[in-house]
Amino acid sequence: MSSERYNPREVEPRWQAKWAEANVFTTDNADPREKYYVLEMFPYPSGRIHMGHVRNYALGDVLARYKRARGFNVLHPMGWDAFGMPAENAAMQNKVHPKEWTYQNIATMRTQLKSMGLSLDWSREFATCDVEYYHQQQSLFLDMMEKGLVYRKQSKVNWDPVDHTVLANEQVIDGRGWRSGALVEQRELTQWFFKITAFSQELLDALDTLDQWPEKVRLMQKNWIGRSEGLALRFELVGQGAPEGFDDLTVYTTRPDTLFGASFMAIAADHPLAKAVAETNADIAAFADECRRAGTSLAALETAEKKGMDTGVRVKHPFDPSWELPVYIANFVLMDYGTGAIFGCPAGDQRDLDFARKYGLPVVPVVMPADGNAETFSIGDTAFDGDGVMINSRFLDGMTNTEAFDAVIDKLSAATLGNAPQAERKVNFRLRDWGVSRQRYWGCPIPVIHCDDCGVVPVPKADLPVQLPEDVTFDVPGNPLDRHATWRHVACPHCGKDARRETDTMDTFVDSSWYYTRFTTPHENRPTDPAVANRWLPVDQYIGGIEHAILHLLYSRFFTRAMRETGHLDASEPFKGLFTQGMVVHETYKLGSGANGQWVAPADIAIEDVDGVRSARMISTGEPVSIGSIEKMSKSKKNVVDPDDIIASYGADTARFFVLSDSPPERDVIWSEAGAEGAHRFVQRIWRLVTEAAPKLRDAKAVPAQDGEGLAISQAAHKALKAIGEDYEKFAYNKAVARLYELVNLIAQPLGKVAAGTGDATLLPAARDAVEILLHLIAPMAPHLAEECWQLIGQDGLIAQAKWPVFDAALVVENDMLLPIQINGKKRAELTIAREATKNEVEAAVLALDAVQTALNGQSPKKIIVVPQRIVNIVI
Repeated sequence: MSSERYNPREVEPRWQAKWAEANVFTTDNADPREKYYVLEMFPYPSGRIHMGHVRNYALGDVLARYKRARGFNVLHPMGWDAFGMPAENAAMQNKVHPKEWTYQNIATMRTQLKSMGLSLDWSREFATCDVEYYHQQQSLFLDMMEKGLVYRKQSKVNWDPVDHTVLANEQVIDGRGWRSGALVEQRELTQWFFKITAFSQELLDALDTLDQWPEKVRLMQKNWIGRSEGLALRFELVGQGAPEGFDDLTVYTTRPDTLFGASFMAIAADHPLAKAVAETNADIAAFADECRRAGTSLAALETAEKKGMDTGVRVKHPFDPSWELPVYIANFVLMDYGTGAIFGCPAGDQRDLDFARKYGLPVVPVVMPADGNAETFSIGDTAFDGDGVMINSRFLDGMTNTEAFDAVIDKLSAATLGNAPQAERKVNFRLRDWGVSRQRYWGCPIPVIHCDDCGVVPVPKADLPVQLPEDVTFDVPGNPLDRHATWRHVACPHCGKDARRETDTMDTFVDSSWYYTRFTTPHENRPTDPAVANRWLPVDQYIGGIEHAILHLLYSRFFTRAMRETGHLDASEPFKGLFTQGMVVHETYKLGSGANGQWVAPADIAIEDVDGVRSARMISTGEPVSIGSIEKMSKSKKNVVDPDDIIASYGADTARFFVLSDSPPERDVIWSEAGAEGAHRFVQRIWRLVTEAAPKLRDAKAVPAQDGEGLAISQAAHKALKAIGEDYEKFAYNKAVARLYELVNLIAQPLGKVAAGTGDATLLPAARDAVEILLHLIAPMAPHLAEECWQLIGQDGLIAQAKWPVFDAALVVENDMLLPIQINGKKRAELTIAREATKNEVEAAVLALDAVQTALNGQSPKKIIVVPQRIVNIVI
């Protein structure tokens, strides 16, 4: 047999065609075997895949192929998260319809993904912009509306004046839109909301059951939900200066123990009290407008300069009516959090301290460290927000802050203000309902109609889908649906009078919050077939970036519960296991220096390494190029490697091997040409070893050896089979690759003997067995190479459909053991010795150890106690 170089350009498309022809990866819902659902977060069709996609989908594909070989009925689907602003921006810039742009990109990326040899069930493919998909999403919306999980209200929103759409707080960066960079405006709009807060406690409690999720993700979600226990407390307004109709100001606080440190009240610019004061005070009105224009993300609030304006209103301290506190409008207080009002305790909160120092307000320490001195303890530039002992707090002095917390609540809960309790214990959540209205065209239309007589009317299900019109233009900013000549005009389903369609479309997070459910029955003429969905869900293993740890995962968890409430499935959690992979990063290269330097693509440079010193030059001109830091691959810095180029040069198996081998999957992987070449050499080495031995292996029967020359190769193969199977189960793919390198090194010499026709009678059958195991082990990572070698050794059928081998337990038992050696009860040494060694052999080996010889100092031991395969104790 010729040992020509492995040619991935010829081999890989051939096997991909055979897999497709045989429908190897098409999943049958009626298959009675145990199910396993593996899913990678589906991609946005931006135009081309990148190396991050290669890594993400290779990770999932290894698991899917491995589980399939282990006998599971595996569901491994693919689709496209296809709605969103980029398509509309492309429409405006390139004069192309969003639909055309999107589906062209899908076609390109589908071809690229197929070239990777992924074991995907393409028969279930859909894009979220497919009418069939968003038809069912509209049906879900109506079901949720009927259950009270959808509602409409007027809300202050972040408005991007360039993209002409609402932005979430997290999409406002330094007061600007995350995509357009425009200064964000605050507007009052009537918006549609999903009532995610109906499940706040359930979403929080269920995090404890997600033991196959990264702890950091569960913590991020816990903090986002933000459950707190505290006090809803009403402060009485001082009559003079208070606007008419306002008697008290309610705050929610988690630190009632610090009430004696209060020095001011702060309210949001949109608080009713602030609006009332602003009606008669132009300066306050102007300041409130300034607050509304600022960023509203938590990061923006933390970093922005703390500003406030005294309203002239005063409140009475709940424990001392003669103690009055000024009420400020402050730019760091939002109506969306708590009650839109706080009391400021500068000594115990850094934000309050910064504010107090700026406006000359009192700073009274009320909690000090347990070992502090009340007479000397003071607050400098840093607030003390830890646990401690109460001071300067009248009846609370000497208590721990935890004791004071309960004491204050008990006392104020028993007090009254007017005809109602002055305070009450309250559980609060940071989580807010999910605003899903977006003022854009390329999204799922919200299926409601506005009638002047009947109000908001749901579109009858028989009239679904509400389909996007295709005859739209993008020559002016704004939502084309608002200005469409006919689409928005419709008869009211109730009274038949002229009415208007809702022109807002849904947040694209909605599209990705239930797609994993749709994959179970993608062609069903309803959102799900509950029986099928209940069998497949939850997803056994979900894979994607840490950047989706909060919103996407939280919204998906909400949607599963909403679909449970509306009868579409029984599951509560969408994803049983979650794995967050690292990014693919690369060196950056720059032609020229400083601000005038230009980023250069890796494909345009040549790198030289002389005695460990690396330098780079432009291939076209020879100009020197500076080698910069290693960063996330990005188009802006041009440090992008095109997967098509890698596959064309080295093949898909090499690309897969490299992104899986270089570092643990949860960490970033540094792409390098040297690394890719090393992976390619390994692929070629496996090919060469198998092709050289194939003529002898083809007619041999696979039998692991128990002795003779074949024993070593059988032990190596079966130990690798056991260990790598365990690695595949726990995403230790880089360890699996390292073991494969080790295995190939161990079997190379025996395979050379087989090729030469030498070795005893045990070697050939053992080598055949070892090669079969090797091919099974590489098949999840390098499936094309495995198939080609499988055929080469004379196997019938596809390795993609072959069962995972079973290791021989006798061959994986370690022959050596490590015995701790104690002298007079203290460990002094260790001894490595064969498990089958006799007691006399163990004693002789122990006495020969240097540490034992030194301790005995020429004397004989009084006693040697050997506990078989456990420990040896010497008494001297």
